[in-house]
Amino acid sequence: MKNHLVGGVLIAASLGAHGTAQAGPAGPALDRPALSATQASRGVLLAAARAGERLVAVGERGIVIWSDDGGKQWRQATVPVSVTLTAVQFVDPGHGWAVGHGGVVLASHDGGQSWSRQLDGVRAARLLQQDAQARNAPRAIREAERMIAEGADKPLLALHFYDRARGIVVGAYNMAFATTDGGQSWQPWSGRIDNPQGYHLYAIRAQGDTVLIAGEKGLVYKSTDQGAHFAAVQTPYQGSFFTAEILADGQFLLAGLRGNAWRSSDGGANWAAVSGAAPLSFVASALRGPDEAVLANQAGQLYSFRHGALQSLPGSTLAPPAGLLPLANGGLLALTLRGAIVLPPTTGANQ
Repeated sequence: MKNHLVGGVLIAASLGAHGTAQAGPAGPALDRPALSATQASRGVLLAAARAGERLVAVGERGIVIWSDDGGKQWRQATVPVSVTLTAVQFVDPGHGWAVGHGGVVLASHDGGQSWSRQLDGVRAARLLQQDAQARNAPRAIREAERMIAEGADKPLLALHFYDRARGIVVGAYNMAFATTDGGQSWQPWSGRIDNPQGYHLYAIRAQGDTVLIAGEKGLVYKSTDQGAHFAAVQTPYQGSFFTAEILADGQFLLAGLRGNAWRSSDGGANWAAVSGAAPLSFVASALRGPDEAVLANQAGQLYSFRHGALQSLPGSTLAPPAGLLPLANGGLLALTLRGAIVLPPTTGANQ
């Protein structure tokens, strides 16, 4: 059985052909607003982002919360869906996007206080069908038709927006879409990625013109023209990568199953194993400063990656982690099965 790690949380699941269980279509959850929760900050949270000085976190059942005091107090946002949200990003204090199950893309223009739906799995499947027909790609046509028949049951898992207009979202079964108008319209990019088996795409990172996508079965793709073309990157490891980072010096870092981590200093031409981690899957990472990445494994152990090496860091997220967000004061916000946990600067700080 294949388990699905969404933003770092181990969820038994439900990704169709690559697993033994199949989730039902998101259906009503796409049209049902997220319920108000009295303790939303203690629910299952998967990812967070900074909207200027504000913190915004997303998670199960469409929960979105925001804090203006560094995570001490949280307020719940107005969200039009109740599907699980897996990733979030803001490009400035006001404008942000979130993605999640049911192929949903949400947008906010008020710093995360309210959200609107821009894309969902039903519309995404139709866009893929139109694109496949235009390319006269029989296999892609069949896959799109299958997606239409199955309904909106496939999650988007990661996103990268360059600015208010241009963004890319990726997810299960090789789903990939891009927008150049802030999400008013979306163009399928799945045909640009050589992934005939439709393996899941778990992470996307970008720096300048370089875009890096990491996924299931050791799949890695790189673009040097902001996604106009992607090329497969060969790595020595064939296990899934659940997270990736591009450091300021252009160094690539991939991490995933059983504590495997690999780095490349030459754009992916050559790779070196990064040792020093417990044999537990890495499920989250974040950049803290230009030359440091912080990683978390499924046990909540934290590691710093600097100068090509991993170092175990003190402190624990106290619960299975899903995501990490560096804070302005040097601390970390951990997104976990038990909510948002603020880790002080002394926890995991590089001395």
